[in-house]
Formats: sequence, C-alpha cells, structure tokens
Amino acid sequence: MASDAAAIADILVPIVRAGETYALDRDITPEQILAYWHAPGNSVFVAEVDGEVLGSYFCRANQAGGGRHVANCGYATHADATGRGIARAMAVHSLAHAQAAGFRAMQFNFVVASNVRAVRLWRSLGFERVGCLPGAFEHPILGEVDAIVLYRRLRP
Repeated sequence: MASDAAAIADILVPIVRAGETYALDRDITPEQILAYWHAPGNSVFVAEVDGEVLGSYFCRANQAGGGRHVANCGYATHADATGRGIARAMAVHSLAHAQAAGFRAMQFNFVVASNVRAVRLWRSLGFERVGCLPGAFEHPILGEVDAIVLYRRLRP
C-alpha cells in the first residue's frame, strides 16, 4: 500500500546504502529504491508486528514468456528485527503466495554468498544451489564475492 511506502523506505534505504546484499547503486534516491521495489508486476507485502512494519518483500515472475511460471522475490528486514523470525515468516508467506498465484517454482538469481543468514534460510526451506557466479558481486568490505542462484519447485 502507498501508506507503507515510508516504512518500506526506512527499511530499504540503509540496506541499499550498505551495499552488502543488493546489486543496486548505493547512492540511488529513496524514490528510486521504492520504484524498484514497487516496479510494475511486483506484488508487495509488509510484515507488521504490533502495527510496526519490520519487513517487506516483493514477488513477481522471474522472466516473461516461457519463464513466467517461476517466481522471483526480494526481501528486506528492518535492522532492529534481526533474529526475530521476520525473514522466515516472510519467506514462508512468499512461498504460499507464489503457489497460490500459480507459480510452479521460485528462483533467486543473485544471492550474495556472504549473506550467510539468507543462504541458510533458503537452504532450510528447500532451495537448492543450482549455480554460482564467481566474484560477480563487488562487496564494499570483502571485495569480489560470489553470487549464487537458488531454486525450488513449488509443485510438480
């Protein structure tokens, strides 16, 4: 919802500025970040606890045409919510949403390998590592880091 935009920006802007997990320019404006998150074709959700937005994710088709049956999502959790199960709750919700929307699989095209919490979460939810892009992400502290491709069938 448009009313959630400020809360979503409060979550996303520090993540993008840190430059450790999203392949977005670190200096893009909050408006550009929100436009990316709310791009046409994205279904956007928020995770609230006691009326406070602590996370958000979008879900969309990974590709057009012959690839439109595979979902792709992006997730962000407020720094203050780390370790509270918000990311897992959004992940579980996104899998159910994607399946209900008719997607038959979910794919993450570019998971930064140094984002170990995310990788651990996806693996625990049945995602398989199906590819590696060696040194594809320029991490601001670690330098070149691998990006991995994760995939999971949602239904036969």
